[in-house]
Amino acid sequence: MQPEILKVEDLKIHFPVMKGVIFKKQVATVKAVDGVSFSVRRGETLGVVGESGCGKSTTGLALMHMLQATSGRILFEGEEVTPSQIKQFRKRVQMVYQDPYGSLNPRMKVKDIIGEPLEVHGLAKDPEKYQRRIAELLRMVGLLPDMAERYAHEFSGGQRQRIGIARALALEPSVIVCDEPVSALDVSIQAQVINIFKELQKRLGLTYVFIAHDLAVVRHISDRIAVMYLGRVVEVASREELYSHPKHPYTQALLSAVPEANVDAESRRQRIVLKGEIPSPLRVPEGCRFHTRCPAAMARCRTEDPPMQESASGHAVACHLYP
Repeated sequence: MQPEILKVEDLKIHFPVMKGVIFKKQVATVKAVDGVSFSVRRGETLGVVGESGCGKSTTGLALMHMLQATSGRILFEGEEVTPSQIKQFRKRVQMVYQDPYGSLNPRMKVKDIIGEPLEVHGLAKDPEKYQRRIAELLRMVGLLPDMAERYAHEFSGGQRQRIGIARALALEPSVIVCDEPVSALDVSIQAQVINIFKELQKRLGLTYVFIAHDLAVVRHISDRIAVMYLGRVVEVASREELYSHPKHPYTQALLSAVPEANVDAESRRQRIVLKGEIPSPLRVPEGCRFHTRCPAAMARCRTEDPPMQESASGHAVACHLYP
């Protein structure tokens, strides 16, 4: 078993809600991430799934130290990253963003977009080696080296996301945080980009934190999966275990919504329809935060926050149904 390369301990990210124009006063707090813990082993892919607004992307930005954590710890290779170490940390941990249109500068040529990390970190001093590296990175993501002279707006969405992946690979990172990297792409293009991620992981030994809301995509690429709801991780398990034996009622509802390709299996599939709306992170319910929508809620769920319980197989769940 590979050692842990990334670990998150009780991460909280709260945003103050201010009132007033001149004399501002804090009137509430948005608990976007509220006690998230998980670990990622070297060479594996951890999928992070959940509904929109559950805190997935906020967690990803915190992993990159692009958002300041309210409390908790983020450990890389067993050590916390200090402010003075962030530049070196970002040589080892990179990010691929959701929007392939908004994440690339339209005024820059592809060679400058991909080469910018090399220049920032002082690795572009030899022009010949610099050009060779740009060409190598383009080939790695399935693009031609002569595309380096073109601008981002000249490419399709799938090609732009490949450029974003090439940029993330420029500094030879160990970990890549993927923030819904295929959600803005057509289904056929999604498969191509997912295959690129898998091939690069096999070739370079990369570790991924793969944030997504598409459970079919997550199942295809992930080794383990963490399910988030309203700022918390409610279940963590291996891919096979989670899809065959989901424990948390929220996970069961999510998986029941995934359509089956087999017609007979689809006809037998039983949907679990959750009632009500997701509570606001401004007013998180007492006790288990899922109890307002849970079909199996008990009296204690309204007052007691369930701790995360882990079995011998590594399947962890935060639910009073599993003491």
